[in-house]
Amino acid sequence: MFLKAKKIDISTGGPLIALLNEKDAALLDLNPLDRIEIKGKKHKIIVAVDITDKEIKNGHIGLLKETLEKFPFKNGEKLKVKIAETPRSVEFIKKKLDGKELKKSEIDEIIKDVVENELTEIELTYFVSASYKGGFTDKETEYLTKAIIKNGTKLRLKNKIIVDKHSTGGLPNNRTTMLIVPIVAAAGLTMPKTSSRAITSAAGTADVMETLCDVCFPARKVEEIVKKTNACIVWGGAMNLASADDKLIKVRHPLRLDPEGMLLSSILAKKAAVNSTHVLIDIPIGKTAKTTTLKEGKTLKRKFKFLGKSLGMKVKVMLSDGSQPIGNGVGPNLEARDVLYILMRDKKAPKDLEKKIIYMSTLILKMVGIKFAKKKVKEILNLGLANAKFREIIKAQGGNPKVKPEDLKVGKYKYKVKATRSGKIHFIDNKKIAKIARVAGCPESKESGLYLEVKLRQKVKRNQLLFTIYSESKEKLKYAKSFVKNTIKII
Repeated sequence: MFLKAKKIDISTGGPLIALLNEKDAALLDLNPLDRIEIKGKKHKIIVAVDITDKEIKNGHIGLLKETLEKFPFKNGEKLKVKIAETPRSVEFIKKKLDGKELKKSEIDEIIKDVVENELTEIELTYFVSASYKGGFTDKETEYLTKAIIKNGTKLRLKNKIIVDKHSTGGLPNNRTTMLIVPIVAAAGLTMPKTSSRAITSAAGTADVMETLCDVCFPARKVEEIVKKTNACIVWGGAMNLASADDKLIKVRHPLRLDPEGMLLSSILAKKAAVNSTHVLIDIPIGKTAKTTTLKEGKTLKRKFKFLGKSLGMKVKVMLSDGSQPIGNGVGPNLEARDVLYILMRDKKAPKDLEKKIIYMSTLILKMVGIKFAKKKVKEILNLGLANAKFREIIKAQGGNPKVKPEDLKVGKYKYKVKATRSGKIHFIDNKKIAKIARVAGCPESKESGLYLEVKLRQKVKRNQLLFTIYSESKEKLKYAKSFVKNTIKII
């Protein structure tokens, strides 16, 4: 069948899609998401089909943006269309759905097709679901990680030692990266830190760093920044370092699916992509953290170390207290303020966050053989060397190196939550704290969030301030107040 090409200025966000009129689809006996081969004078491509009775006339074929990037054509050009075979990787996804172990070559083919947009979102969802239901063996996780690395971009850094860190998350604030990076870089080590944006939290590291400077750079620009400052704090999604992982994350998050094998490969593939040699992994454990039990934490620790070894990395794993938020501010500007307070040695600095980053920085320095590591970390902080390095990084990433905490504004609408009786704080729900901040406008609104005044086991009196909610929107503050009143028990 020959059809006339029609350019459609719409993006799918990934999969290659063509639109057919229902009459033409019926002649080819096609159903939605079946595949067709499109052939022109110089090119041919295989895409999935969507069927319509309005947008595309009979005798035409509509090609969307992603398809056009691979298949240049002119409006009205005659294209030969025929039914195409389903990619072999779909059979491998079915094999995983049946609970069978995948071979290296099979995982390689799945990831190659993910990167090349050969699989539809439904097929990707089945792959994620199969991984969630049946799990991955250690070998499958290794194969997946190496396939993601092979099919992505890598930084061209030649340093003998490159350090990195990662937290499995689940705690509001816990903004360790923005403090550890300048400390470690000031100690003379190289630390190209790629970070994520918020999915369910009030802010990811990239969202917080973005309040101070740009975080979106191509890989070659990141290399320049690192050569200049020893470090960077950038959004990993802008660099295509592990594009297959980014596509899988997009599918995983609507149902909050976080298969263990994919979690492990996601983290260490991105470390390998920046050529990390030494990596510190922080696994917070708590009732409302991502990792809820010590047993689960120990299992993850073993798997991180096994996978790191297979990738040629030295991986150290710490199990930390995830029972409550770390720091006081929750939300981009409020969290950035906490970071600046610590670096500037201000009395408003949250002591729990400061204690944690001193401990983690010390571990990293010890990993690479630096003696008197803790003393060195404290000197770097107290002498202002970490502060100077952080501002050097901010400048290199296009921000204002003279920024002060008070320059980071908070929402003009606020609501104070107070204790209804005297007593002791015995439980803080990390997930609900993050939810309050998100309802107030985070992470899109940099000025929104909440500021915690209390910690676990702290004694409080009736009417004592527990936390303050900030929002740029009067309406969103109203929703946040309602959420607190209806779902948060203040005891």
